[in-house]
Amino acid sequence: MSTLNIASKANQAATFPALLVASFARELDPNGNILIEFAESDSLDKANKALIELTSSSGQNAVGPEEVLSKLLEDQPLLQGKDKMHVNEWLGRASRLQATDPKATEAQLLELDAHLTLRSYIVGYSLTAADVALWGAIRGNKIATATIKKGAIINVTRWYKFVDESCPWISSAIQSANAQAQSKKTAKSAEGGSYGIGLPDTEKGVVTRFPPEPSGYLHIGHAKAALLNDYFAHEGYKGTMLCRFDDTNPSKEKEEFQDAIVEDLALMGIKPDKTSYTSDYFEEIYQYCITLIKQGDAYCDDTVQEKMKQERWDGIASERRDSTVDESIERFEEMKKGTEEGLKWCVRAKISVDNPNKAMRDPVIYRCNPEKHHRTGETWKMYPTYDFCCPIVDSMEGVTHALRTIEYRDRNPQYEWMLDALKLRKVHVWDFARMNFIRTVLSKRKLTKLVDKKVVWGWDDPRFPTIRGIRRRGMTIPALREFILKQGPSRNIVNLDWTLFWATNKKYIDPVAPRHTAIAKEHAVKATVKGARMASYTEDKAKHGKNPELGTKKVAYSTDIVIEQADAQNFGEGEEITLMNWGNAIVRKINHSMNPLHLKQVTGLELELHLQGDVKTTKQKITWLSEQGQELIPVQLVDFDYLISKDILEDGDELEDFLNTNTEFRTDALADCNVAELQKDDIIQFERKGYFRVDRPFQHGEPAVLFNIPTGKGGK
Repeated sequence: MSTLNIASKANQAATFPALLVASFARELDPNGNILIEFAESDSLDKANKALIELTSSSGQNAVGPEEVLSKLLEDQPLLQGKDKMHVNEWLGRASRLQATDPKATEAQLLELDAHLTLRSYIVGYSLTAADVALWGAIRGNKIATATIKKGAIINVTRWYKFVDESCPWISSAIQSANAQAQSKKTAKSAEGGSYGIGLPDTEKGVVTRFPPEPSGYLHIGHAKAALLNDYFAHEGYKGTMLCRFDDTNPSKEKEEFQDAIVEDLALMGIKPDKTSYTSDYFEEIYQYCITLIKQGDAYCDDTVQEKMKQERWDGIASERRDSTVDESIERFEEMKKGTEEGLKWCVRAKISVDNPNKAMRDPVIYRCNPEKHHRTGETWKMYPTYDFCCPIVDSMEGVTHALRTIEYRDRNPQYEWMLDALKLRKVHVWDFARMNFIRTVLSKRKLTKLVDKKVVWGWDDPRFPTIRGIRRRGMTIPALREFILKQGPSRNIVNLDWTLFWATNKKYIDPVAPRHTAIAKEHAVKATVKGARMASYTEDKAKHGKNPELGTKKVAYSTDIVIEQADAQNFGEGEEITLMNWGNAIVRKINHSMNPLHLKQVTGLELELHLQGDVKTTKQKITWLSEQGQELIPVQLVDFDYLISKDILEDGDELEDFLNTNTEFRTDALADCNVAELQKDDIIQFERKGYFRVDRPFQHGEPAVLFNIPTGKGGK
């Protein structure tokens, strides 16, 4: 049974709609603990906020039963509607729409689509709790939102967007609920995550390290490792952080990747106190391997790879395990020379044959590779594995605490064994959970495959989880740092949604993104504005209504303007609308035509200015552009979808089977004259369209290209 606690009852009529949304949109704390902050009026920006906390004694999210909502409706006549029975009926349907079964969801959406054929609202002629609850149910159902995004179900899509645009507080309620639930979950320190993990032996200082392999570009998982090591070294304990390139595989590594990693770390504000390379220590590591062989703690093995893998799995000793020291030394020297014989061999640590931890079953510590190394050239023909060289170099470089992802946990005993066997200084190891995101691959092998097969444009593709990719999409570095540091060094493995990631970014870009206007070119409608000055003119307007420091822009006015087809479709003759940044106008005449697909389209409009009209009373507030008094700038607006169609790829899933075939969406549009001044990487907001990053500025003859920046409403 749910418990409802209201800290302030100043205006329950305003808080109730957001409560309905939160009840049906299941994107909150999975334990049912929801902390929602609402404004007294429809705007969440206003003061006198009321606090509603919903908890469930069962540990599950019990918010949403019809009886709870019906009780709340008793005091909400505006949202209850005149037809209470039908409102309650649709509240029940909203509950059922929370199901994740694709067929059930599709059937309910089709039923709703038929119901909305000639309707603007679910029940009656005004917004009721039925509209809000169903909007929230669709918003919280990934299958339903995907269907809406494709526009496959016309009437539901029209109604959904209408509710979304006419009631902006609904989306704000969701974002507020999500943000506060996450904040409640992670606000355990000044940075958000709990950093009091009790690292041992910190009295004499802390030295951490970030050891990237230069075989690809840094992705968001690497960013967490880098930021955590930087945080503990420079903020947690005022110590030292090293960046050491693990360059032990010349087949995959390039100087290009190495340079990119250095640049990306700098962009994230990470300044290692020292940069080194494992290749700096190849001679020392080689000597340590000889030491292990001479101690009887390592041996050379020429067992074929598949057989060796099976023997390790079954706990069977290799036939070469009892080779003499002299035999192994001789073979090791052949490996060093890179001879035909040497290429057949590897070196294995002699730890255990049948240890329950399979990482301890005689792991390979040296392999031959005759390819040229990007730093050492052809000096070496064999290279140490990461598991062998990492503890050695950590100890040699003075690392005190090795912070690494939990996937290495089974290999921690191996790490300690190497140090013990070689009598090297001990290093403390701390595991933290890697960051996993839904519909995202973070495997460098898989990312490389996508690049090589040209599924994406390159490592900086805005659909990629690389640092360069998400920055190209529009993520700011302060937001990236905040989001990652809020995750903290927890060992709990979770699959994150991109929603909160991009919602964090919105906090940073919204106050500083200049506002501009863009009109989609396809079937754009020309309108004549009676009452406007006969000669076109311009006025200086603030680029951002709440941030005058951003300066002003030119807004052109004339009798000839252009608006979007989607807006014109919603007009009725005699209706009063608002032309944003101008004032009200009355629709006097609408011209239609039938296109070849037999779809009714608006081909022209006659509007009459009514500047004394109240903008608060109009339902439709639209963007527009004057065709005179300015040069309209051609732009291409690009949006993206996930590359992966499945939330989590499981063992056995083939990447190719779950690639989305269509992930790039381009819209040709016309923008106001000020857009011609934008530079690459500028971030702006096209009003009623969203936030965009300039990927290619406008050049005469070439349209500007801008990438849509997610805001947390629909993930990535």
